[in-house]
Amino acid sequence: MRIGFDAKRAAQNRTGLGNYSRFVLRTLQRLGDAPELHLYVPNPRRAPYLGEVPHLSSMHIHGPGGPLWRRLRSLWRVWGVWRDIRRDGIALYHGLSNELPLSIRRAGCRSVVTVHDLIFLHCPEYYHPIDRMIYNYKMRRACREADRVVAVSEFTKRELMAYYGVDGGKIDVVYQGCDPAFAAPIAPAALADVRRRHSLPPRFVLYVGSIERRKNLMLVARAVALMARRGQGAGSLVPVVAVGRHTPYEDEIRAYLEGEGIGAAFRFIHGVGFADLPSFYRLATAFVYPSRIEGFGIPLLEAATSGVPAIGCTGSCLEEAGGPGALYVGPDDAEAMARAIVAACTDGALRRRMIAQGRAWAARFSDSRLAADLMAVYRKVLLGSF
Repeated sequence: MRIGFDAKRAAQNRTGLGNYSRFVLRTLQRLGDAPELHLYVPNPRRAPYLGEVPHLSSMHIHGPGGPLWRRLRSLWRVWGVWRDIRRDGIALYHGLSNELPLSIRRAGCRSVVTVHDLIFLHCPEYYHPIDRMIYNYKMRRACREADRVVAVSEFTKRELMAYYGVDGGKIDVVYQGCDPAFAAPIAPAALADVRRRHSLPPRFVLYVGSIERRKNLMLVARAVALMARRGQGAGSLVPVVAVGRHTPYEDEIRAYLEGEGIGAAFRFIHGVGFADLPSFYRLATAFVYPSRIEGFGIPLLEAATSGVPAIGCTGSCLEEAGGPGALYVGPDDAEAMARAIVAACTDGALRRRMIAQGRAWAARFSDSRLAADLMAVYRKVLLGSF
């Protein structure tokens, strides 16, 4: 069986959609009866992250052919690629990042699209109007034309049914796992090296992700301010380390912290390589992910896998990623966030329970299980047994 993939994000994106795309390729490639995988990439010479997929040499990588499509690579991906899909005898094409080629029906194959979230509809204030229009057109069309739709969470499935009227019977929920590096043992010397190079404190609360308004890191700043006003030790003894790219929202948080006189309670660290991230989790006292809305919330699964007590917010899908072992608070409840941070950092019995339940939950997201779930979707499409 030949399966084709839109591999642009796998080749060019370090986070989010790129991680998911590489996860799918990695897990399918490791199956004992792995299908023949064909990757369609706008520019195979600019694919810095494809090397992270094990045994990439066993896959088939295709780019635009001919001088015209090589000059119009983006257009090839959404319109011209159908000729290559047909030429290569692809039985099923999987759009890994919310869209399918606009010409997919001309390719003569079945299709599946993975939809990660509809945040641009649920929270339009976070997106430029033009971006919303483009996302809405591509996603709605992909859901209509695909034989099956894969949602990365039950929350996303409900959103698809509510906003686009997609029949629930057409949607399969297939979760994403996290990179095996988060479960692998890390030598004490390697942990010590990461702590030294990044000047990490002995104890800290970790945040990993985009530092943007939707991620709601200000809630943690407000919680720390509450603890500091009350003289609670956790506010100063367990500082917050936020790993992510600098943004104007970070400047807002810094200004708030300085105004509260607790600037030292937060550290923002930029440019952390992926190789160091598992060590950040292992070294953390607790993990916090206060996002208002996500499609799934992979950092909470990374925390559970790493064995660190985790705190998330209610309102979307984070309970699906963190499981029953994590603590959850309202996205505007600084008081509850403060209590959760103190408990996760100081209550030994609670910490042990959270760690054990988190690891048990993370075991449900094994590569083999999720790959089998995805292959079941493919077989359903190819056999027509919807």
